[in-house]
Amino acid sequence: MNIEEIKKMINSGDMYDDAGTDVSALRAHTISECRKYNHKVNVNNDYDMSILKELFAEVGENVYIESNFRCEFGFNISIGNDVYINHDMIILDCNEVKIGNDVYIGPRAGLYGANHAEDPFERADKGVYSAPIILEDKVWLGGDVKITQGVTIGKNSIIGAGSVVTKDIPPNSIAAGVPCKVIRPVQFSDNPWRRSAE
Repeated sequence: MNIEEIKKMINSGDMYDDAGTDVSALRAHTISECRKYNHKVNVNNDYDMSILKELFAEVGENVYIESNFRCEFGFNISIGNDVYINHDMIILDCNEVKIGNDVYIGPRAGLYGANHAEDPFERADKGVYSAPIILEDKVWLGGDVKITQGVTIGKNSIIGAGSVVTKDIPPNSIAAGVPCKVIRPVQFSDNPWRRSAE
């Protein structure tokens, strides 16, 4: 099975064998590359984005990812421009994970595109299915935020620390909680130095 067939299989939303030989080999390669990146950051203060650019589908300009970053495959991750990802980020990218421009992500956040089968026999047989996760432009995730499969966070929205997001959050919203719910709209500033009011 080639990598394009594996991408198609895990992006389909259909159940697939999470412990299959080809899937496991790809995951092992990605784990190794993430360790290499994290080692360079932790030991040499070398943020070698060339390692992650080889793994990811797309990486924009001015992307800064702190150490102890982990992802499952990498090839489903697209990151825009001017993105900051704090320590201990985990992305289970067994479907598309799109991170827009000007996105801030706090420490110990998780984007979980995978879900094990509900049926206990399918689950024991390593059945997994997936759905995309999208963070639109100018989203801010607080520390320890967890986002489950199939969720879109609308542009400019803020997710409070410790939240678990299981449903879409509309643009221009402040949301928090377990499960995460909208609290109020974002209040836009009239400070003259801000770049835009998009």
